[in-house]
Parts: sequence; C-alpha cells; structure tokens
Amino acid sequence: MHLLYLDESGHPQDPGTQFFVLAGFAVFERSTHWLESRINPIAERFRPQDPSSIEFHGSPMYTAKDDWAGVAPVERVQALVDVLSLLSNPQLQLRVFASVIEKSTVPHDQILERSFEAVAHQFDQYLADMWTRRRDAQRGLVVCDKASYEQKLQALSSLFKHQGHALGRLRNFAEVPLFLDSKASRLIQMADLIAYWIFRYYQSKDDRGFRLIEPSILRRTRQRIGLVASVTPATEAALAAIAPHKYPFPGPTGLPAVVPAGDGLS
Repeated sequence: MHLLYLDESGHPQDPGTQFFVLAGFAVFERSTHWLESRINPIAERFRPQDPSSIEFHGSPMYTAKDDWAGVAPVERVQALVDVLSLLSNPQLQLRVFASVIEKSTVPHDQILERSFEAVAHQFDQYLADMWTRRRDAQRGLVVCDKASYEQKLQALSSLFKHQGHALGRLRNFAEVPLFLDSKASRLIQMADLIAYWIFRYYQSKDDRGFRLIEPSILRRTRQRIGLVASVTPATEAALAAIAPHKYPFPGPTGLPAVVPAGDGLS
C-alpha cells in the first residue's frame, strides 16, 4: 500500500490569489513511522516538553503566526529546510504529486475537480507502473487534512473509480480519501509545506522551497509528470526569469549550505 498525503494552498474563490495548488507526496506504508520519527525531533527544538503541540504549517511558519509567533526567522527557515530535505532520502523513494491551476485558465467551479483529477490520475498511473514494470501489485490511499474539501473529494474519488474521468478511470485506489486532523499527522503537515512552497513559487515567484521539492516530483523516462500545471504563457515567462533570492535557504542541519545562508524568510 502506498499513501498519498495531500493538502491545498490557495482557494478557488479567493480573489486575492491567482493560483490554486493541490499537492503532496506518496510514501510506502512501512516508511511512515520512520519518516515521522525524523520530523518529530525538529519540533522538539521549539517545545522540548511538548513537541506534538508544534504544527508544521506553511503560512504560519512564513509569517511567524500561531505556533511560530516569536520564533526567529533563521530558526523557522532551518526547520522548513530540514523537513523538506527529507524528500531527498534515497531509501524512502518519496514521490511528489501536484496540480497547479492559474485560476484565470479554468472556471472557478471546476478548479477543485480538475486539480484532484490530475493528481489522482498520476498517482493511479504510478501504482499501475509498479505492476507493469516489476509485477509489484500495490494499492493506494489518499490522506488529506480534514479541513480540506472532504465530501467533495470523496465523491470525486468514487466517481472517478466507478464511472471514470477525462483521463480514464482510477483502478488502483483501495478506498475513497481518508481525512485526518493535521495536528495529529506529521505527514499531513509535510504535505502542507509542499503545497505551500509550490504555491509560493507560482504566486510570489519565490523558488527557494520549490528547489527542495522539485527533484522529488514524479518522473517517467526523465520527464517530469507528477506536477500538472495549467498556467498562462505570462506565468511561464515569469518563472523562467526568477532571479536569485535576497535570502537564500541554508542547507539541512549538519550539512553545508549549497549557497550562503540568508537570515530570514522575507
């Protein structure tokens, strides 16, 4: 069984943002405990007596709100880097899946459906490829934050499985999506960070977090297929012209920075 942890960033009806992102990562069921055991010590830096009360949540970490109020920028950014850097662990073989929709390109009432369709289809194909290439029969389960679009996504999953969607049918899902409280799930929190920093890449043209995420996006024959984007040519041009950020991210704890470390998340 492979679990796909998903979260969203942005909102289809928010006039203040241009993009909606649904994103996360797939992990083999036996690796979830190991991954959580590597995230918990990062939380312990901030509340050693009660690390479970610290939630890794993209927007509050960036803006120093909620659990992150009063935490120095350099500490917030190091925690973010350390969590996202777990994606690169070669033994885990984590794979990132994402849908990015520039809201001007899709009717607002279709954005959520199109996003879930894209991510679910690629995850389903990923599971099918395991059987085709290695005769490894695997099923999948999508796990989302319970604050997300619970009834809508469950209905879509059932529809795509039994009646199909524009790209085919879901054939390898074990069940409709499961919804958890993100406070209780480190892996949902990690999915939140992935979705948020993909969103920042498109919305704010801030590629620092995206650089940590991009190598783990699902590929097939070296082609990046795990991120499905519906964006305008103007956005593509703006992304291609991103300049180095004033405050680059440090390397993971214990490893040298790839570039000189900045002093904040500004």
